[in-house]
Amino acid sequence: MIERVVDYFEQLNPILAAFYATLFTWGLTALGASFVFLFKKMNRAVLDGMLGFTGGVMVAASFWSLLAPGIEMSPGEGFTKVIPAAIGFMLGALFLYGLDKILPHLHINFRESEKEGIKTPWHKTTLLTLAITLHNIPEGLAVGVLFGGAAAGFDGATIGGAVALALGIGLQNFPEGIAVAMPLRRQGLSRLKSFNYGQASAIVEPIAAVLGAWAVLTFQPILPYALSFAAGAMIFVVVEEVIPETQQDKFTDIATLGFIGGFIIMMSLDVGLG
Repeated sequence: MIERVVDYFEQLNPILAAFYATLFTWGLTALGASFVFLFKKMNRAVLDGMLGFTGGVMVAASFWSLLAPGIEMSPGEGFTKVIPAAIGFMLGALFLYGLDKILPHLHINFRESEKEGIKTPWHKTTLLTLAITLHNIPEGLAVGVLFGGAAAGFDGATIGGAVALALGIGLQNFPEGIAVAMPLRRQGLSRLKSFNYGQASAIVEPIAAVLGAWAVLTFQPILPYALSFAAGAMIFVVVEEVIPETQQDKFTDIATLGFIGGFIIMMSLDVGLG
């Protein structure tokens, strides 16, 4: 089944392939958010475990799908070979750092007084949605860059690896959709509004994916930097946002086990399909 999916994506224009793949990841976000029609709240232990799983997938994807291929396709030997990855990784982290300081947002398990970014009168629901949207920018970018690199014929970038990355991101987007919609429902929003906010948090993924694939196909030498850029942005999100969110209550061990599970699944997908 997965082999057929890979074969299908190999026949597509890489920009279109990146778009379709991230429509899938967006769809799984919407599927997670749809749980708000069935439940009004989610057990905190389950939520923390899901957020831990999200972090594990993102860390594993950053290395196995992005950094390792980026280093492999870089020219030179020794320290010279790792320079593009180091530069791209730092730029990606700085990019998310800048967005984090500018874009008003509120992390899921934090109090409203702990909102970040520029001061704004925006409602808490909007701030919660924007926090998850920050996650999804580097995720969509990563998928697009990998599809573009595979189409350009770079060593280390494969359609199978891009499909594996999209699968992994889709799996961790499912709990993200729940993690946005459930708190909003608990605050008194209607089920429909909670769902809409939850699924909307992933709308940036297809946009970022198309831009990433186009940029790599247009400026092919940037691929090692672009892969590492996406990895740096994802790691910044995990360390600055995802992990702290799982440490706000007494279920830190469950969150840690979720992280390990997410890492193993993403690593297995990438090695198995890449």
